[in-house]
Amino acid sequence: MQISLVVNDKLENLDIEPRTLLVDLLREKLGLTGTHVGCDTSQCGACTVHMNSQAIKSCTVLAAQAADQKITTIEGVASQDGSLHPIQESFRRNHGLQCGFCTPGMIMTSLRILEKYKEKKVDEETIRHELEGNFCRCTGYQSIVDSILDCLKNSDEKI
Repeated sequence: MQISLVVNDKLENLDIEPRTLLVDLLREKLGLTGTHVGCDTSQCGACTVHMNSQAIKSCTVLAAQAADQKITTIEGVASQDGSLHPIQESFRRNHGLQCGFCTPGMIMTSLRILEKYKEKKVDEETIRHELEGNFCRCTGYQSIVDSILDCLKNSDEKI
């Protein structure tokens, strides 16, 4: 079957098998390997992308369901000039990653957290609750939580 979708602001017209998962389309057809496959059961969040500005686990969505939708992957987060998005910079500044495997999914989830709480006071417990469904086996989450809180604190940055 043929589908069209916008991925990182670029229109893509693709021939796919109906059973193709969105994560496989992104990685195998489009070469966007920043979206990771960690569990194949929607448990880990490594495959998190945005579909129409909502964080979704791309291992649970058929590519056909993404037809005519706007998809943003980790590769579409930084500016065109290569400068990091404020949350990416905050992860770097606060050591919010170690091995890096979960980082793309954490960043994509963090972007939704920033959008949700940019005008509200938020505490560490709330951030931890919002991160449920994204596993990190290396950091113990504190540096990830610190990265999100730091980015929120510096809300004058473009989020």
